[in-house]
Amino acid sequence: MVDHLSEGVRADASHRVPEARTDVGSGLSRGKRLALALLRRPIAAWARPHVLPENLRQRFAEHERPICYVLETSGTADLVVLEKVCAAHGLPRPLDALKAPLPPISVVFLERPARQRGGRAGPRVTTTLRALARAGVAGDGELDVDLVPVSVFWGRAPDKEGSWLKLVLSETWDRAGRLRRLLSVLINGRNLFVQFGEPVALGSIAEPGEDPARVERRMHRTLRMRFARQRAAMIGPDLSHRRTIGAQVLRAAAVRRAMRDEMRAKRISRREAIKIAQGYVEEIAANYSHVFVALLARVFTWLWTRLYDGVELHHFEQVQEIMEGNEIVYVPCHRSHMDYLLLSYAIYYKGYAVPHIAAGINLNMPVVGGFLRRGGAFFLRRSFRGNGLYTMVFMKYLGLMMARGHAIEYFIEGGRSRTGRLLQPKTGMLSMTVRSYLRDPRRPVVFLPVYFGYERLVEGKTYIGELSGRPKQKESVLGMLRALPALRKRFGKVHVSFGAPLHLDELLERHAPRGPAGQPLVVRDERPPWLAPLVEDLAKRIMTNINSAAAVTPINLIALALLATPKQSMLETDLARQLELYASLMRQAPYSPHVWVTDMDGTSMVRHGERMGVLQRLRHPLGDVMQMTEQNAVLMTYFRNNVLHLMAVPSLIACCFLNNRTMRRDDIQRLMWRIYPYVRDELFLRWDETEVAAAVDESLEDLANHGLLERLEEGAQWRRPPTGTTEAVQLSVLAQMTVQIIERYYLVISLLLKAGSGRFNQDVLEKQCQLMAQRMSLLYELNSPEFFDRSLFKNFIDLLRARKVLGVNAEGRLTFTDMLLEVAEDAQLVLHEQIRNSVLQVTHR
Repeated sequence: MVDHLSEGVRADASHRVPEARTDVGSGLSRGKRLALALLRRPIAAWARPHVLPENLRQRFAEHERPICYVLETSGTADLVVLEKVCAAHGLPRPLDALKAPLPPISVVFLERPARQRGGRAGPRVTTTLRALARAGVAGDGELDVDLVPVSVFWGRAPDKEGSWLKLVLSETWDRAGRLRRLLSVLINGRNLFVQFGEPVALGSIAEPGEDPARVERRMHRTLRMRFARQRAAMIGPDLSHRRTIGAQVLRAAAVRRAMRDEMRAKRISRREAIKIAQGYVEEIAANYSHVFVALLARVFTWLWTRLYDGVELHHFEQVQEIMEGNEIVYVPCHRSHMDYLLLSYAIYYKGYAVPHIAAGINLNMPVVGGFLRRGGAFFLRRSFRGNGLYTMVFMKYLGLMMARGHAIEYFIEGGRSRTGRLLQPKTGMLSMTVRSYLRDPRRPVVFLPVYFGYERLVEGKTYIGELSGRPKQKESVLGMLRALPALRKRFGKVHVSFGAPLHLDELLERHAPRGPAGQPLVVRDERPPWLAPLVEDLAKRIMTNINSAAAVTPINLIALALLATPKQSMLETDLARQLELYASLMRQAPYSPHVWVTDMDGTSMVRHGERMGVLQRLRHPLGDVMQMTEQNAVLMTYFRNNVLHLMAVPSLIACCFLNNRTMRRDDIQRLMWRIYPYVRDELFLRWDETEVAAAVDESLEDLANHGLLERLEEGAQWRRPPTGTTEAVQLSVLAQMTVQIIERYYLVISLLLKAGSGRFNQDVLEKQCQLMAQRMSLLYELNSPEFFDRSLFKNFIDLLRARKVLGVNAEGRLTFTDMLLEVAEDAQLVLHEQIRNSVLQVTHR
């Protein structure tokens, strides 16, 4: 499902609100009936509600029990809006009669503002709720009704906030007086949300014969909790002052123990320890402001219109399904500084509270840091090592935010990817999130992976410089000002795609020990032994689900095709054909249900590439040639790497035919089984090792259906197309996507075999591999800076050790057995002789 941020979901204005029924007199007070008579028509004509959930009609289409709506307060405007929405969506009307002994109409009010008494004010339970409680205990158990909490938020939609007055009068946690509510209806009447919650069966709250007062209190508590969750999901949790939050952190027993440890270790007084802890709180804590966020929404609406041709959301319905009652942790990939802004804006636009974002302390710059705090950012240091007090203060702050219902967001890659690949996850924040939940498991935690797909990066020039060897620049206000001229360019479309959610409780059931009755244990120890494997498993699943939600744009496909050619150029017709091939492979054998692929045809993609400045046309009488400039080729590796994982299996299969006319299925499967674990770890592929054989068979069939392979002996053997045919060229280009990965692995193995077992330690081997790869890039003009990325060599060597292909002797040097020779022999089946000679030539000098 694709959402365009220019669209809203509104009740149909053509539906007339029904006149008041004649049988509802006993359900509403005389004053309420008079107010309805006077205000129904003008409010209904003025109000334009956005309705959540968007599939409201389908949700209640097959509802069997009678419905009784519950409004949080007895405001007339809220009741009129409810009438209008129910009429528009074909739902039972709030003024329809219910069967006795239930209340006479289908709506009750939870509470109304209490009058000032003795200088104290507070909510007061309404007579309609008391009547409902009495009906619940007076029934015989057969008469039941579903209570549906309905929240009405005036002044919430970010795309319509056209004035400062609207922002001031928008919804908050403070209970509005009559004057403010009247002004809010007048100012924000065309800018409101109506949210229908999950039904609560009256029979689940009230038992026949119970004390009515007890049932009333239980019902009130249950419904207040539901309304609080809806309000928290829409506008964010109720926020105390920063000093109040800080005081709660400092009062925590674990923080006090850490302060005592600090006092002993540094020989300081208690007052000094408290001052240090207070300083940490001030450094960390957000200073969230609803009004400031609403103002930013207006700025970003202008900014996205200026920068992008559109911002598209995919699978946002998953967010709506899990929002209520859960602690949501957004875990996006990190491509650009725009990630923070786009995700928060998208969530806010759709009617939910923006998450609190864990930001690196490097972004806590003068002026900028204050803005980020008001937008919900809280700051953390790059390393907590050796600072127990800071660690405990941060963990308590994080736990407090989670317990209070704040959605959280952080980037588990640790920093922005400069290559377009997902980086290996940093598990520190994940571990603290899990430990915070184990200490206080109030709300189920759900991790929501998010994929960002750009067609051009604001930081593009910076990334090119860093990929070419220039040192990474430190963030500064001056650096941000220097980047402003880049905002004059157009950046194409951007896609925000939500992956499959991960429920922490489900992972705990797999990893954590159970209690005597089979229930999960609440663990208060610092680090139980099963925590590290659980967090590692969670991190891998998050990265895999991010990749499984990829959005494939024309720019991605152009990068896949042209970077696989020697001079990054192709005939226009050949390029269009290759692009259509890739799009068809992705659609007909989808990598996952969450992947989105552009619906453009090949010719349209080529034209789009020209408009974006990615392609330049070299005109020729025999047919135009489409080419990338050298600078574009370096940056386009970024966009290729965004989606390389989607084509990894078919590309690796194509590699098997670079050096072989025919291959048996068993040999293909053996080669894939040999290399797949390493590619899976590098690209976060979704199949485990028991599933890869089926994935290979499916891919073989898909390649055959597109004419790139020929099935022989009923699939026991496969043959590539004849040399010189269009299909043979397409298969060869497909193989080039991943051939550099295999070359990099072969380079490591060749260096080890040349040196011999027990000669290199890992650090020396990594440096040697990086230097040799750089030399190959210079000699053979490889426009792919990640080819000599040391971290990729490190990850490969780590995995060789984890899989016992490599060992470590007493001196810390790497050892190997004949198994490594077998891997090298398999590489000869896949890599062309010229490629193998290139690698060997470089490593033997």
